[in-house]
Amino acid sequence: MTAGSSATRNLLVSVVVPAFNEAETVEMALRRVRSVPLRLEIIVVNDASTDGTREILDKLATAGLVDRVVHHEKNRGKGAAIRSGVAAASGDALVVQDADLEYDPADLPALIKPISEGRADAVYGSRFQGGPHRVLYFWHYVGNRFLTLLSNMFTNLNLTDLETCYKLVRMDLIKRLPLRSNRFGFEVEITARLAQAHARIWELPISYSGRTYAEGKKITWRDGVAALFHILRYNLFVPRNSNGWRSPAK
Repeated sequence: MTAGSSATRNLLVSVVVPAFNEAETVEMALRRVRSVPLRLEIIVVNDASTDGTREILDKLATAGLVDRVVHHEKNRGKGAAIRSGVAAASGDALVVQDADLEYDPADLPALIKPISEGRADAVYGSRFQGGPHRVLYFWHYVGNRFLTLLSNMFTNLNLTDLETCYKLVRMDLIKRLPLRSNRFGFEVEITARLAQAHARIWELPISYSGRTYAEGKKITWRDGVAALFHILRYNLFVPRNSNGWRSPAK
């Protein structure tokens, strides 16, 4: 075993799973996460589900499949759920895992490697760098590429997939970032804040099995329009440097 792979295995990765009405897929998704050959801390945030997700998560926590379940009594959105997960996490690095089956946790060991080797502060899993993927909506692809381009113009990054769920970040860094977005604007906000913190960001290809709306996909064109506003908001209006989060990541 190489020193790099040993460091990867010794790292504790906090996996934050925001869940809203995912009763049909959440258990299978969590079992896939638990099967990954990494040291994992799995935190699920139930965002006031009404379809039985809450009961399923409590059962899985009792069985030891989940390390911690956080319940929101009111639906607050994906970004708010992620913030609750970040607050509860105690690992060395953090990644968000959707509660559906679109992203494959088997990609996580490769994604965490640049962080474990000390070469990156954050790693993005890109759906547009040649990994296997399900063929779905053309306009989703166009919208994502346009938002990524616009974000890159403000951040001066050359990302290929702004909206990817798989963003692995060093825990000490993400806990310092001033994150405020409650819904899907989280993806734009964290990218802006990482760029403003001068974080070392890597991208690696991942597989992707997207859902149709009939299968439960929740993001809509309205979220895409909102993302335009978020790109302007989070890149042009930067919070005061009250706790040193904008100093170069180390």
